[in-house]
Amino acid sequence: MAVTLQQIAEIAGVSRGTVDRALHNRGRVNPEVSARIRKIADEMGYAYHIEQRPSREKELKIGIILPSIETLTMQMTAQGARAAAEELRAHGVEVLIREQEQFDGQRQLACIRELLDAGIHGLAISPTSDPEVCEMVDLLEDQGIPVVIFNGDLLVSKRLCYIGMDNARAGRAAAGLMNLMLPDGGEVLPITAHLTQYAHKLRYTSFMEEIEKIAPNITLLSLQTCFNRDDFAYEITLHALERHPNLKGVYVAANGQHGVCDALRKVGLEGKVRIIAFDLNPQNYQDLLDDRVSIVLDQDAYTQGFQSLHILHQFLAFGQKPPRELMYTELAIKTKYNI
Repeated sequence: MAVTLQQIAEIAGVSRGTVDRALHNRGRVNPEVSARIRKIADEMGYAYHIEQRPSREKELKIGIILPSIETLTMQMTAQGARAAAEELRAHGVEVLIREQEQFDGQRQLACIRELLDAGIHGLAISPTSDPEVCEMVDLLEDQGIPVVIFNGDLLVSKRLCYIGMDNARAGRAAAGLMNLMLPDGGEVLPITAHLTQYAHKLRYTSFMEEIEKIAPNITLLSLQTCFNRDDFAYEITLHALERHPNLKGVYVAANGQHGVCDALRKVGLEGKVRIIAFDLNPQNYQDLLDDRVSIVLDQDAYTQGFQSLHILHQFLAFGQKPPRELMYTELAIKTKYNI
């Protein structure tokens, strides 16, 4: 029976795509891993041909994983990724776009393995902070597959770079803005989406720490998580108002602000409770104009999807490293008066 790439992969403890790249010189593989794979292939009698590489650019395959695609934020990121994929196609680069609903580490791991089997040379991802995901990022880098992280970073990983908002700075900015809007203080409800998403957690913790420093007359209620769902945020806000009828502000660190607005409208408080939200998507744009949302902090989600793929292409095709490890996008403060 003929030896297969999958059999070699199982013995070597790597993916089938890694074996294919190592045996046919089709991508970046750690030299020690490549040597081990070729040794196993030789011992098993697998005949392979090490191809010459006339054009590194013409053979590239890049994957991108977009979680929480049900949110307007990730849909904007996906638009940027599709635009970059179209540009890169002209250079013979294939981009494999994978969209996922919600934010689940195990689903991300399964998708990464699928992309590896498809033979990707680089990966862009907005990852969960699960240890297994971080370990997978490190494993890819060790195998010569660079990883660009966008939206929420994995600081302890070996990733090539991060592109996205400086989330700690954004949280501090939101605290300062809330303090300016509430000079007499009051109670503020913080809501985030997923605590396993580094950005969502950091935007809250930095907001909380700054409020404690600069606004002793503002009382933060207990943090609530809505998992990017407006219906959850709606119920969270109604329950908070039952216990705290004098609520003065709501800080939404991810998505869910539309549910908050609907809850305030139901009890006749629309426009009277200050709301700080993220991302200048079409709904937030209209909510700013209608005084339903007070301030939006925009992170340029489109650029995150667009630049992640171009950074990987430049690194893989030409060896050009990103100019900085932390590629921060602009933190834009938007109100109804400057959109």
